[in-house]
Amino acid sequence: MTEQSDGSDVRMAGLSKYIFTAPSWPRSLAIIVILGMLIDAASMRSESIILFFGTLAFSVPGILTTLLTRPLIRTRGRMIPWNRSALLAAAGTVFAVIVAIFPVALGLAAYLPLSFAIAMGLVFGIRMLVLAAIADYHLSRVVLPALPQSVLGIAAASLFFGPGYIALGAVLHLVFGFGCLLFIWFIERPLNKGFHISALNFINTFIEHMTDGSKRMEDFFREIGEEVTVPQVTLAFEREGKDGIIFTVPNVHPGPMGEIGGGNLTKRIHDAFPEEVLTTHGCSTHDFNLVSESESEKIIAAMQKALDGVSFVPRAGRSQRLQTGSVSLLCQPVGDALMMVSTRWPKKTEDLDFAIGMTIMAEGHSRFSHCAFVDAHNCMADVASPVALGSKVGNEYLSAAARGIAAAAGGAVHPFRAGAAHVPVPFSREEGFGDIGVQALVIEVDGQRTAYVLFDGNNMVEALRPAVQAAIADLVDECEVMTSDSHVVNTISGKNPVGMHVPPKEIVPYAVEAVQTAIADLAPARVGAASACCRDIMVFGSNRISELASTVNAMLVFIPPLSLAILLVAFLLSVIAYLVIG
Repeated sequence: MTEQSDGSDVRMAGLSKYIFTAPSWPRSLAIIVILGMLIDAASMRSESIILFFGTLAFSVPGILTTLLTRPLIRTRGRMIPWNRSALLAAAGTVFAVIVAIFPVALGLAAYLPLSFAIAMGLVFGIRMLVLAAIADYHLSRVVLPALPQSVLGIAAASLFFGPGYIALGAVLHLVFGFGCLLFIWFIERPLNKGFHISALNFINTFIEHMTDGSKRMEDFFREIGEEVTVPQVTLAFEREGKDGIIFTVPNVHPGPMGEIGGGNLTKRIHDAFPEEVLTTHGCSTHDFNLVSESESEKIIAAMQKALDGVSFVPRAGRSQRLQTGSVSLLCQPVGDALMMVSTRWPKKTEDLDFAIGMTIMAEGHSRFSHCAFVDAHNCMADVASPVALGSKVGNEYLSAAARGIAAAAGGAVHPFRAGAAHVPVPFSREEGFGDIGVQALVIEVDGQRTAYVLFDGNNMVEALRPAVQAAIADLVDECEVMTSDSHVVNTISGKNPVGMHVPPKEIVPYAVEAVQTAIADLAPARVGAASACCRDIMVFGSNRISELASTVNAMLVFIPPLSLAILLVAFLLSVIAYLVIG
């Protein structure tokens, strides 16, 4: 196996291109008014279009619909912002103008009654589909909010084409409404069959999360999730006269996004203990995302139970760095445990599969009671696929770990000092920083100081690691820079690394401050290690993200031809209805 460039994480991130922010409502209303005026201007220069048809049949219904949609949606207990209401009305006006005026542009002005009726039926179908997606997936609740623009348009057109025109409009509403129902049935079927979830309901909850911070998405994740049992190695440092320090390595993934699932796992673990807690990134992919925030309580409880009664040892060993292929490994024995921090910098570093971590930990148990293996997650070029067991890179990790385990065996023979620091940063989640900021753990053994710098964020730009290392080179002898992989900084795409929005030169001083503070905090220490068994943790499940991403992407491929086919049938039925009623 080799690294893939089109894995599930990449495909899921690629869906972000379909997300956009609605423009302000005055802009949308301006489009509606201008389109009507342009049609009126054309009608004054040509007899092909009825005078003031643009304003009365297009602009007035569009403006009134903008005002009516929001209150109609709210009567059903849902919400739609004014910007989206106006954008939807503007989009309906644009589609209506294109469809209605097309035959006139071809010199077939006699067919304007038919083309306009078709346009209004199409607008009704589009509005029903969009409102079901962004407001309420129950179709029975969006029929009334979907009607105003097309009904008002038909009513205005009946002033020009006669009262009998209302019957044609009603029939075409039924035709396009049925076409919309058929389209929704087709796009709902794959997710219903494969995952027992509603595509439209999922979109509803995603939009609620984006706009209101709702956590209803966790209900979907719980439906597709499965229970797992994962180990979690924790190192507790006890110091004379000073607060303790905890260095822990969860093997679940801190995602998928924002406050959903385990997105803010690092913060929850940090706040659950009186000690300063550094929560690093273990071996896990998006398959091991927690389905809900409450699952983190099981992890915290397992950690607390494992740390109860742990034995402390006042011995550690010097750190050493090894290189195997593209993998660099910083190893340090502490008590009866081994700390290993891995990176592929300057090559992109992405998630390591759970199986890689378990294999390395099993190898480590031949020499150590506990093996804390960390994925530094510290070099992002783009959203990439995880490293799988059996791949070339995966084998490099295994080889590097085997060498590190052998080299560190028996090395924890010196008394040591430990210090920690926690420095908040003035940067936001949107700028790539989680709630914790930057932390540092410094371990001093036999005259050697090793710094472990941890940013609360999802990966970092290539230039940040060397910048931090250079800045603290005079303070410590060895250093590794890590991120927690916290997905609280991600809302749509998985790409928001530390240093992408804030230049590294502005970030480095906070890392330097953290290391300096940790050095000042150094005190004689003892270390106790515990391997917690986190049972019955509900996660997304093996390959579920890949399956879900594949299903959604396949749906996106078939949506255009499916839409075209349904539209062609609807247009054909519209012509037949026009001939029969006319």
